Amino acid sequence: MKKTILSFLFAFASLSMLTLNAQTTPKPKPSPAAEVSAVLTNGAALSIKYSQPSLKGRTPGKDIEPMMGKIWRAGANDATVFETSKDLKVNGQLLPAGKYSFFTLQNEKGTTLIFNKTWKQWGAFQYKEADDALRIVAKQTVAANSSEKLEYTISNKGLVVLKWGTINIEFTVE
Repeated sequence: MKKTILSFLFAFASLSMLTLNAQTTPKPKPSPAAEVSAVLTNGAALSIKYSQPSLKGRTPGKDIEPMMGKIWRAGANDATVFETSKDLKVNGQLLPAGKYSFFTLQNEKGTTLIFNKTWKQWGAFQYKEADDALRIVAKQTVAANSSEKLEYTISNKGLVVLKWGTINIEFTVE
């Protein structure tokens, strides 16, 4: 009898723990997934999938990416994915239709945008320059207002803007 009662209490306690564990609400990710998309005037469907890091009091280029001379995934977690349904001209240079990982490289000359054929990768840790489909130099400006979360916008006329902190990186797609 004593063994039956102990078995019952153990089973009850185990089930109670499972129920309590199932009730826990998952915490939001610190860098949640985001996506922006547009259909351009030429009919090309364009999407950018990325994770949105937050500044949390940090300054890009000083205490957080993008750092001078280092490849940056242009987001957080997985590499940012840039996908187009048609061939595009990015700042006047041809990018074939497809899916690409998207990186930036800050240097003294400005910001280099990198479209890499290996689109599914974590961060920039497996990045290989040999897999680059296109590299272009983009316009970088200083924004009047700081953006806490990294954000991309795409206009239907083909202006793509990456905003983070006071960094604005702009390029055109057509």
